[in-house]
Amino acid sequence: MSDSNRCLYHNSFSGFLTESDLSILGKLCENYHGDTRTTTREAWQGEISVMKRVLSQLSDQNGRIIFEYDIPRLSKRIDVVLLCHGIVFCIEFKVGESSILEADVDQVLDYALDLKNFHKFSSDRLIVPILVATQYGSASNLIQESAYDERIINPLVTGETGLFKLLQKVLDGFPNESPVNPDWVISPYTPTPTIIEAARSLYENHSVESITRHEADDVFTDRTIAYIMKVIRESKEQQKKSICFVTGVPGAGKTLVGLEVAIKQTYQGHDEPVKDEGAVYLSGNGPLVAVLTEALAQDNYRRCRERNENKKLTDSRREVSKSIQMIHNYRDNMLKKIKNPVENGVLEIDPMKAVRNEAAGFGEVEHVAIFDEAQRSWTHKRLADYLKRGGTYGNKLKVPNFPVSEAAFLIWSLDQREDWATIVCLVGGGQEINTGEAGIAEWIKALNEQFPTWEVHISPKLTDAEYAEGRVNDLLKSRGNVYYADDLHLAVNLRSFRSEKLSAFVHAMLSFDQSAIELYREIKDNYPLVLTRDMEKARKWLHGKVGGTERTGILVTKESARFKPLAIHILPPGDENAVHWFLEDKSDTRSSNYLEDAATEIQVQGLELDYTCLLWDADVRYENGKWKFYRFNGQTKWNELIPDTEGKQDLIKYMLNAYRVLLTRARKGMVICVPTGNPNKTPTGFWEDSTRLPEYYDGTYQYLKSIGIEELE
Repeated sequence: MSDSNRCLYHNSFSGFLTESDLSILGKLCENYHGDTRTTTREAWQGEISVMKRVLSQLSDQNGRIIFEYDIPRLSKRIDVVLLCHGIVFCIEFKVGESSILEADVDQVLDYALDLKNFHKFSSDRLIVPILVATQYGSASNLIQESAYDERIINPLVTGETGLFKLLQKVLDGFPNESPVNPDWVISPYTPTPTIIEAARSLYENHSVESITRHEADDVFTDRTIAYIMKVIRESKEQQKKSICFVTGVPGAGKTLVGLEVAIKQTYQGHDEPVKDEGAVYLSGNGPLVAVLTEALAQDNYRRCRERNENKKLTDSRREVSKSIQMIHNYRDNMLKKIKNPVENGVLEIDPMKAVRNEAAGFGEVEHVAIFDEAQRSWTHKRLADYLKRGGTYGNKLKVPNFPVSEAAFLIWSLDQREDWATIVCLVGGGQEINTGEAGIAEWIKALNEQFPTWEVHISPKLTDAEYAEGRVNDLLKSRGNVYYADDLHLAVNLRSFRSEKLSAFVHAMLSFDQSAIELYREIKDNYPLVLTRDMEKARKWLHGKVGGTERTGILVTKESARFKPLAIHILPPGDENAVHWFLEDKSDTRSSNYLEDAATEIQVQGLELDYTCLLWDADVRYENGKWKFYRFNGQTKWNELIPDTEGKQDLIKYMLNAYRVLLTRARKGMVICVPTGNPNKTPTGFWEDSTRLPEYYDGTYQYLKSIGIEELE
């Protein structure tokens, strides 16, 4: 049994039956990353016992059993898969349960649909989802095709004692199935014709206003899209590989461009996707992917209900998730194909872990990959450290001594195609906000050192100081096949449709450029931007501005620390919290509109609200004509960051970029609240709160006021 990284255990029926329960359990635990809980081990023991009793009665001893199977690029795992007489059984166990819950039935049906839609060697198979609540006293009698696909059986339910008879009933009813592909376990990912239907609906109807407003003249994005499509077309015609770097001011529609390129390339003007021509939009921004996916899914679900279509919200979510995915899932799926450990610092495909496709080679099925916020790709050190310890989330994917950065690995992944490929990097200037984010220089470094034949198309703005610290020209000066194109820069802010100059103002304000004064005068009438020192005034101003379904919210940096005295809480981590914060209406206290939970730059980058309050804490302070940076020790004081190491210099850059991100999240208007701090002293002459001294805030307030920002009455 080769280690495919796609599951925790797989074997032939005969091999499984002759192996001891303890050995099987040991392999499950060994291949699981992290400590297995007692309940998990007990569940596995129960599943092993049940499956041994069942398989000993089946005639197909050459069938295969798979435990904890990963569905490629979706971060889901099926408890048990049986490949038997050409049929794929996906089984979800509820060990110890005696009742059948609708949510559990939906879960096992989801697995079957995910296999049908994402798993190449399952796309033409009969798939049978079975829910086993081990103590349930009955079993399904009716075996019929589902409404979703004629090759998927409606979910079956049973207790452990009825499982064999249920399996046999299915086998008797479908006796002439062709054999399952022997490489089923390492099947490539492949989309089906419905892969991006939900995203396509978005552009046909322009209905998800809360996420992707498109009110400005779209000629700017259209020009960029046309250029990228031309590069893709020429790459196909000339069988070459190319990469485009698209820059844009905050809110200019880079995500919109990425999604639309994926749609245009996949459909090419037809009603159905063009075979083997697909594109995929990928982002490393978890909250962005979660919020955008949920918004599109809810919109798709609502429209289907209006047409009286029998559809569940989970179906809409699944459809959307095919077109919008986390970059880490794409990356990790390619990692599962390499020889491990890596020898001599060279990445190589392991033919025992991957199937070679005729045109794609060992690459993924898409010719075109769109990487949103490419500047946030991981440095070599961060990725190598992550893979050295084996990643997270229950995936044991340890790769010691990983040799390249994430950018280099993603280019390498597309380079595995044997015909042609195009990468589109959507780049936000000055928006690296996490340590371990490499910036765009790493992409260019990788192209120079490892992929000299790739054709490079870049926006001239990529040479500006906010991209790759202004070193792009120097990095590219000795390279051929470089083409500069104005069309690859998005200069108009679509987010703040009332003011195209907001991003220019924010840049000038943060860099102490005198143009900030004039820029503020130009924007303030169409884009209200005000200043206060009182959070209650800020809240009142926001509530007075929003109407109907408009959204408002409070924003703070992740380094902020002293917000509790102002009755502000930080939105807890977890993508589901961002989904509620951005999408729930005013009747739900989890909504941003309640102005209770503040989101950080991590949760809002790439997203937007109508009106915002930026709460400016003491982490970044204006002192003597420049910004000073501080981190709270969690208890008693702020410590100044002195830029005496490269790590601290990077952290300072991220902290300033956090404010750049937060200052450009509002479409219609913004209030900046710089607190007064606590000026009070105890009767014995000590500060009541030495962590919130007025001097920590006064300089910043005076600087913002000196630019001319009007103060709330």
